[in-house]
Amino acid sequence: MPYPSPLPVRRVEELAVYPADRSAWPATVPAVKDVLDNGIDLSRLAVLVGENGSGKSTLVEAIAEAYGLNPEGGTRNAMHSTQRTESGLADNLKLIRAGGASRKGVFLRAETMHSHFAYLDGIGSVGRHNFQSHGESFIEFFTDRAGIRGLWIFDEAESALSFNGCLLLLAQIAQLVERGSQVILSTHSPLLASAPGADILELDDSGIHRKDYDDLTLVQNWRRFLGEPETFLRHLF
Repeated sequence: MPYPSPLPVRRVEELAVYPADRSAWPATVPAVKDVLDNGIDLSRLAVLVGENGSGKSTLVEAIAEAYGLNPEGGTRNAMHSTQRTESGLADNLKLIRAGGASRKGVFLRAETMHSHFAYLDGIGSVGRHNFQSHGESFIEFFTDRAGIRGLWIFDEAESALSFNGCLLLLAQIAQLVERGSQVILSTHSPLLASAPGADILELDDSGIHRKDYDDLTLVQNWRRFLGEPETFLRHLF
């Protein structure tokens, strides 16, 4: 059973004193608008799935930044910055904490991890992140910080990982939760979406919906493809 520690982020909603412009991106994305209009409660382990452009990365990046993490990845102590690509949504969000919750956290963002690894190597951090494969660096980064108890946010971690690497990450996420951390994971991977005990949120063109694993469009599409790949491929070639 998960350790009964308070959640670092139990709910996300719009900051009333600084509302987002509903006519401008990213508030025009249905899932983002859903959060701004209705808020969303988060569990110990929340998994966000959806098509490209559905708002997964936009939301997790904004939550990470609003929490005080470097939007390009790392912990609260990470100081590196390259070209800003974040939406600015963090300024419009209010994160509601549980009393006594940890304020520590880690953000692993696949899109910017290479530059974060270069930053770590440049300041002499433990490990040689840019002298290994992307996946090896990702696993080492995670393993070296696995003792941090707080909020862990993963944005499309499967981009760096093989099948076996995803299995290893699943096991490590389970350990994080068991030790009292909270995990928010955005993914296109049916393997990572299968994390035991996860509250799965599917983002689509009508907003955010809680789903069972077997009912996810992601899972159904992969099962159909793996069962009959030629049915899909003949429409492409």
